[in-house]
Amino acid sequence: MADLFWAGDERAGELMSEASLLEAMVRVENAWLAALVETGLAPASSLCDLTADDVETVALGAESGGNPVLPLVNLLRSRTGSEWVHRGLTSQDVLDTALVLMLRDVFDRLLDELRSQVIAASALAESHAETPMVGRTLTQHAVPTTFGAVAASWLDGLVDAAELVVAVRKDLPVQLGGAVGTLAATTELAVLRELAPSVVAQAVTMTAEALGLRPRRPWHTSRAPLTGAADALVTCTDAWGHVATDVATLSRTEIGELTEATGGGSSTMPHKQNPVLAILVRRAALAAPALGSTMHLASAMTGDQRPDGAWHTEWATLHTLGRRTVVAASQTTELLQGLQVNAARMRTTLEASAADVLAERRGVADLLGAKHDPDPTTYLGITSELVAGAVARARTFLEDNA
Repeated sequence: MADLFWAGDERAGELMSEASLLEAMVRVENAWLAALVETGLAPASSLCDLTADDVETVALGAESGGNPVLPLVNLLRSRTGSEWVHRGLTSQDVLDTALVLMLRDVFDRLLDELRSQVIAASALAESHAETPMVGRTLTQHAVPTTFGAVAASWLDGLVDAAELVVAVRKDLPVQLGGAVGTLAATTELAVLRELAPSVVAQAVTMTAEALGLRPRRPWHTSRAPLTGAADALVTCTDAWGHVATDVATLSRTEIGELTEATGGGSSTMPHKQNPVLAILVRRAALAAPALGSTMHLASAMTGDQRPDGAWHTEWATLHTLGRRTVVAASQTTELLQGLQVNAARMRTTLEASAADVLAERRGVADLLGAKHDPDPTTYLGITSELVAGAVARARTFLEDNA
């Protein structure tokens, strides 16, 4: 879907969309009902294939009950004639688990993008391991470095983000707690049917396995699963923002050391080739932390056994953060894969600034009463080791997450 307020939103497809939320909620209801039947908590006759595709009906009914699960359950029960639908659950169980399922899809897409980015950044680091350029600190020329070392720094940030995404994705949990997180209704069903108390835990485990999620004690008011997911998304945009900021800076007309493969034009200045991808990625990196902080604020304000308002804040926040992160991921991949490096411009700038960027070298030589080498391309420290280390780490990540 396209969005005039967020250029490129269509890159996220149906991820975190209203339709995917509805589908995920129905999957949760299906998995739970199947587990109730399998454990003997519900009669076999209650098993039915639940489907729902009426987003507008569910959305319009959400206000009266405060969330979209209530109208969905009413819709499913009316269509199936089964009162066993949703039995033992609460609305937060369904919506939390549905959000987790959608986040897993987001993380799968991000890992695909991150793998591509790691490959592209590794190639840049290796091919430019000996491409000298001016190192800049606090916006000013500092000492020489190589573009390979710059790309290696990007690469480490990308792998940091990717490793966090892998870890968070593996730990995504199901939410099944009932009204106040005690699964009282399900336990009562077991008692009335004279079943062992362990069938309640079995139903939870079976539901989790059916959905491919980790079983966990109810976390209605312990929101670490979702704040952790949000943190992983923000960490990704942090890494991409670093890349985009460097690209935007080094593509300035007066610097001209990097260029996007296809820059954006201007409505009034035909000579311009704006670094549009870098600009849009920076946009996401600037906006994401506030969304992440909203998730933490909601977590901190969660009270009682089910939260009032704080929980409700999370849904749209994750929707926005998830989609924007996927969009930025796609744009960063395109940026890295098409990035053009002007090695000659880098060297020219370095040589023109040689007297300044070698001031530190002269100071070291003077300390020992030695002569200093006036060639800035020989004052590169451990840049080759930095590149080799980052590339080796990236290779390991790619092998472990093929």
